[in-house]
Amino acid sequence: MEKNLLLKKEKTLEFLVVLLFILIGIGLRLLPHPPNFAPIATMALFGGTYFSRKISFILPLAIMAISDLFIGYYDPRLMISVYGSFLLCVVLGFWLKEHKKWYTVLGSSFLSAIIFFFITNFAVWVFAPWYAKTFSGLVQCYIMAIPFFKNTLLGNLFYVVVFFGAYEAVEVWIKKRFAILKEVPVLVK
Repeated sequence: MEKNLLLKKEKTLEFLVVLLFILIGIGLRLLPHPPNFAPIATMALFGGTYFSRKISFILPLAIMAISDLFIGYYDPRLMISVYGSFLLCVVLGFWLKEHKKWYTVLGSSFLSAIIFFFITNFAVWVFAPWYAKTFSGLVQCYIMAIPFFKNTLLGNLFYVVVFFGAYEAVEVWIKKRFAILKEVPVLVK
């Protein structure tokens, strides 16, 4: 019985944290920011690392779908590439869960930016009328997207330090706090 209650409390806490993340993600996406300097890939990576599998896939999709209601929708084929790239970041987070070191977190953040860059810009080349459907058109598409890649990478690195760093700092604080409480003798009347 006590184990079920503890499990229920953990699920409730996870839900509240995810809800907070969704609200933060939506807010940061709606506030003015440089193009592609957004926390979504990092939140997807974070979700895959720290949340349950089901929740981790819902997190970036919920942020994107809700914020797109306000920002506006665009070509569904391009949206699928954007949303899909974030789901791949979740899968990368599953790997990171078992290999979490400072350098693998930063490397995964960098890889998330590369995944987003190649998938979304390939989709732009295929579906948008802006580039010739030739190899040189594809190369031109990727070259034109380099400034956006820079912002994606800088955003990922910034937000990975913020989210992963804050989580690890809170975890250390909680462990120290409860370690101190365990050492305090309980007074019995």
